[in-house]
Amino acid sequence: MGNEHTFDAKLVARLAALREARGWSLEQLAQFSGISRATLSRLERGESSPTAALLGKLCSAYGMPMSRLIAEVEEGGAQLIRAADQPVWTDPASGFTRRMVSPPARGLRGELIEGRLPAGAVIDYEQPSQPGLEQHIWLLDGLLDYTLDGVTHRLQPGDCLRFRLFGATRFACPGATGAHYLIAICEP
Repeated sequence: MGNEHTFDAKLVARLAALREARGWSLEQLAQFSGISRATLSRLERGESSPTAALLGKLCSAYGMPMSRLIAEVEEGGAQLIRAADQPVWTDPASGFTRRMVSPPARGLRGELIEGRLPAGAVIDYEQPSQPGLEQHIWLLDGLLDYTLDGVTHRLQPGDCLRFRLFGATRFACPGATGAHYLIAICEP
């Protein structure tokens, strides 16, 4: 998809702009994020695509939710965003897709995100991008094992898990089919 490629390029440009706005060198960002300088350099040159785990670490270093990063990549401020115009990002490592359902808007604290995790996929996040983030995960289809504070919650269609995020988390899809879910995020 050409649109997805353009979005990746905008995402990489936004990440570089965040680093530059803080006056951080690649070495400093490597130290703050735990990502090697070489990986960061390849990312900023467009030689590699960011994975969900890498974006999670970068958002933690910048102290912003991933949903805000993705919203900042998109222009606009409209109250309505058509399905065809909702940005979709695919994690090259797991095949996970993340659709920003909410129209991009600065200054608003809630976001709605659609996630699709392929069967057998696992994504680990070492820490939240913003401690205390309130999240609601509503499983629409499939099975999802979500590990929060060392406790794994198996979600089945229709189940909703609500929590504040402070530590490491894991998304895992144990079923024979993928997991399809919505996440509502509310900044503290």
